[in-house]
Amino acid sequence: METIIKPIGEDAYKEAGKILKDGGIAAFPTDTVYGLGAVYTDEKAVEKIFAAKGRDEGKPLSILVSSLDEVFELAADVSEPAMKLMKAFWPGALTVIVKKNEKVPNRVSAGGDTVGIRMPDSHAAISIIKAAGAPLSAPSANTSGKRSSVTAQDVIEDLKGKIDMIVDGGSCPVGISSTVVDVSEGDIKILREGTVSREMIEKVIQL
Repeated sequence: METIIKPIGEDAYKEAGKILKDGGIAAFPTDTVYGLGAVYTDEKAVEKIFAAKGRDEGKPLSILVSSLDEVFELAADVSEPAMKLMKAFWPGALTVIVKKNEKVPNRVSAGGDTVGIRMPDSHAAISIIKAAGAPLSAPSANTSGKRSSVTAQDVIEDLKGKIDMIVDGGSCPVGISSTVVDVSEGDIKILREGTVSREMIEKVIQL
């Protein structure tokens, strides 16, 4: 497969959006690490993510959104704590796990009833989501088991020839994966701590 590589900019966003709409997959920078995106409702495209990454079939994929409104396309319920966290830390390095609705394919959730959602603090990522016309299933852009890609060169070395496009935004400013908080059962569980710390979360909601 030939992989198109373009620097960030409107032309790249438009081309990535077209590729994603047409069922392809594309890697792009976010604030944390590079993501590998597919339109979340396109199960064949989602399957390409699993194939390119060599990802375990039982691992769910998170979804990136470009606005708070898009959360309601994905979630069966958005609790008060979930909304407080989203409003406090989005756009930013926090993934919030909520109960999914019927629009989220089981392929994305690995058969589970939850989905992790994040709005990245990245003009490039937001522009590409908007160009695709839908939220994107977007795990980190790296072969499973390798460290997350924080530069375009990391993605090129790892995934060139396996994916349709790489949008080159240089280095991601944060450089580590997002904090993950599960609010799907009512209580709050921090599953992974990144730059959004437990102390920061506790200032917004009582753990």
